[in-house]
Amino acid sequence: MNRIRMGILALLASNIFLVAHAQKAPEVHSFSVKECLDYSRSHNVQVKNALLDLQIQEQTNKSITAGALPTITATGSSTDFLKTPVTLVPAQFFGGTPGTYMAVSFQPQYSASGIVQLTQTIFDGQVFVGLQARKASIDYYQKSIDLTRESIGVNIYKIYYQLVVSKTQMKQLDANIARAQKLLDDTKVLYANGFVEKLDIDRVTVQLANLQTQKQLVLTNIDNGYLALKYLLGMPVKDSLILSENFSEDDLKSGMLSDTAYRYEDRNDYQLLGIAKSLGEYNIKRYKYSYLPTASINAAYQKNALGNTYDFFTQSGIWFTTAYVGLNINVPIFSGFSKNANLKKARLQLIQTQNQIDNLKNAIDNEVAQSQNKFRSDVLTVDFQRKNMSLAESVYNQTKKKYESGLASNTDITNAQTDLITAQTSFITALYDAVIAKVDYQKAIGKLNY
Repeated sequence: MNRIRMGILALLASNIFLVAHAQKAPEVHSFSVKECLDYSRSHNVQVKNALLDLQIQEQTNKSITAGALPTITATGSSTDFLKTPVTLVPAQFFGGTPGTYMAVSFQPQYSASGIVQLTQTIFDGQVFVGLQARKASIDYYQKSIDLTRESIGVNIYKIYYQLVVSKTQMKQLDANIARAQKLLDDTKVLYANGFVEKLDIDRVTVQLANLQTQKQLVLTNIDNGYLALKYLLGMPVKDSLILSENFSEDDLKSGMLSDTAYRYEDRNDYQLLGIAKSLGEYNIKRYKYSYLPTASINAAYQKNALGNTYDFFTQSGIWFTTAYVGLNINVPIFSGFSKNANLKKARLQLIQTQNQIDNLKNAIDNEVAQSQNKFRSDVLTVDFQRKNMSLAESVYNQTKKKYESGLASNTDITNAQTDLITAQTSFITALYDAVIAKVDYQKAIGKLNY
């Protein structure tokens, strides 16, 4: 029994070992924002499905093309009449009584046949319109891929640069914690020498604890930001992601609103509606052509064999040949007004598409104007908050010197530190807002690289 148990345990251990080694090991990725965009092109599920939609349309186009190509079929059959069919003929044909009938079978017991048929469309207006619309349909799905990539790219830019900015925030928090720790150490020394009260130590301790709590909250938000970015990229959660780019205010302001001109045609959503309009025009053309006659040719080559002995596939078998070529013309006369209804429906749908284009133009104008104003305002706010942060830091340093010289109270130094933290928080918030505003502006004018 022990041997059996040991064998089972060994088998389980070996299986666990094989499974563990079969799983893909976590990878480490050091990406710039462009590399993030490139990675998402082949790993994001939405992009993958958009690419599959394109492949599906390519197969649909092949199906449309098949309508203009010949179709060839081959059929073979063999029959054994266990009871041959009979036909009634006048009995007098065989010397019988006039007015009576005799059952006669003209069907041999065995038969075999083989036929090859060909059908070729000569003219079908709807098929020809479908052939003309193939490129537009591919363009539509290709532009849908671009729109999907852009939508994902916008969020990648925003999260990526917010995480980069968070490095500055963490440096500030670490510096504040170091200041608070130094202040606490200095206050303890002053307390030991009888210059301050125990209450002063408690106040600085509370301030330090608040900073440490704030740091933990920021770290949690950063971790969640990395998870969100990995999800957008289509990257496994277990993989490590390192952001290789740094952030500077000069990058933020580079080319800032230097060229306010924009074109609707630069926007993917505008291009998509333009292609949709072309497809709508093809749809109208298709229904117009449904009023026209259709023409096709068909041809067949057939071999038949009949007999009371099944020797068709031997040397003595006799086969009879039949062949023909035909022309079919189908002239539509009345279809219950369905063609007219479909044509009117297609025209109304085209008007809807044009209305969507007009509305999108207005929306783009509004989006560009708002994003320009927001970007310009946020950059000015960054400048203001940076100066305010520098001033708050100067006030804190001067207050600390006075505190160490006994010319300022613990309340003064605590208030100065609170003001500095508030100014730093406002500066980081302004940076976040400005980064997002720049991405939104570039997206609005159709200049976002994705």
